[in-house]
Amino acid sequence: MRVVIMGGTSGIGLATAEQLVADGAEVIVTGRDTDRLAAVRERVTAAEAVEGTSEDEVAAFFDRIGAFDHLVLAFSPGAIGLGPVRETKQADIRAAFDGKFFGYLTAIQHAQVTGSITVVSAASARAAVPGTVTLAAVNGAIDRIVPPLAAELAPVRVNAVSPGVVDTPWWSFLPDEHRQAQFTEAAASLPANRVGQPADVAEAIRYLVRSDYVTGTILPVDGGFTVA
Repeated sequence: MRVVIMGGTSGIGLATAEQLVADGAEVIVTGRDTDRLAAVRERVTAAEAVEGTSEDEVAAFFDRIGAFDHLVLAFSPGAIGLGPVRETKQADIRAAFDGKFFGYLTAIQHAQVTGSITVVSAASARAAVPGTVTLAAVNGAIDRIVPPLAAELAPVRVNAVSPGVVDTPWWSFLPDEHRQAQFTEAAASLPANRVGQPADVAEAIRYLVRSDYVTGTILPVDGGFTVA
């Protein structure tokens, strides 16, 4: 089994790579940070520098590696666009879409994938949290393209995982003390009574990669956020 994970050098993407490598898969990860790429290079089959927002780089990468079985899209521009909508710059809104939604579409257009595509959206698409309008728009757009993609690209399967609050570098914009306070508050509101870990979401991605009768699905992995 040959797997490409774009955004596979940290957080959910890296946890997914580790689980699939443990299963015996050949895993190629991409990222932008040279230090992170160097740190994971010996833990996966290959680690390549690819700017996910550059169609030329993405197209060249997929031309170079040829056909493969499964694609996981886990990269993100971070918390760009987070905050009150009336105070959010149009440039940040566009950067949020470019860094995730349009980046994912570009990869899907060029990838020579034969088995499945799994994308990472987020629970913000299903929530009504002030300050998350841009994030909700981006992740909502990702969720909405999953069913038509599953129909159009069949027999390639297309699914999404939709994490809630997960302890990853995405939260690095907050100082450590504030981040832990945020996690404590979030955990108290969840039926699971804790925030997620990258491995929690990676297990869901692993399930979707290996389940050949599941397609067109958005799988929440949010500790019960949806029902809380």
